Amino acid sequence: MTLPPGASVLARVGGGDINEAYRVRLSDGREAFVKTRAEASPQEYEAEAAGLRWLSEPGALRTPVVLEIDARYLALEWIDPAPSGRLEAEGVEELGRGLAATHLAGAGCFGAPDGAAARFGSLGLSNEPAPDWATFYGERRLAPLEQLARERGALGGASLAALERVCERLADLTGPPESPARLHGDLWSGNVMAGADGRPWLIDPSAYGGHREVDLAMLRLFGAPSERVFDAYEEVAPLAEGWRERVDLYQLLPLLVHALLFGGSYCAAAERVVSRYGA
Repeated sequence: MTLPPGASVLARVGGGDINEAYRVRLSDGREAFVKTRAEASPQEYEAEAAGLRWLSEPGALRTPVVLEIDARYLALEWIDPAPSGRLEAEGVEELGRGLAATHLAGAGCFGAPDGAAARFGSLGLSNEPAPDWATFYGERRLAPLEQLARERGALGGASLAALERVCERLADLTGPPESPARLHGDLWSGNVMAGADGRPWLIDPSAYGGHREVDLAMLRLFGAPSERVFDAYEEVAPLAEGWRERVDLYQLLPLLVHALLFGGSYCAAAERVVSRYGA
């Protein structure tokens, strides 16, 4: 492991699937959360730090303050978690309203904002900007995942053909045009931390400009704190007509990623979705 100079380990903590993570005391006495990995890709931690700052700019949801960045580690302010691990009722509503405000703060393009990662996630998907959302979702997300699934044998032949048809039909499937939203990009329940005050913190983003229904679909797929999150969201930023019909379409992205990384039931779930939209 590599830590900031002069830091001392207080405890090892959970830090995700690929990083080691520690609660440390920095040389100036502040406590910090440090994630570290010897084989981290260049600019990985810088991109995460930029994403945290970008998400915090609207002032609607909290993100940890970035304390130190190195090619081998990222040090963030230490956040004391809620003893229950859950948001309070007020925190649930704050998450919904704050996520809506963060999305509405917008992005300059469909793709990577200034300073954000040129690549998305552990599969290295491109964040190169695209002129519209259907093009971005097809060419930067679904088509590369289809190619990886073909190479790795993650999906059957009929499902691969259906996925190709989904990509061809995206202009008709993705809903009314919207401006780019400021997305967290990896918004599952584990990346919404309940602080000691019962209020939310956003952590571990893969931020980019995209369609706001992507964040919401992933949160539904992997454990939203409560349906009240979505009610509070729509009080601030109502979704476009037909959004319910698009939930599976936008859950296809994390399902394909998980099918490639973990296999098993994720492959079957992804195949069910592509058969629905690619029939």
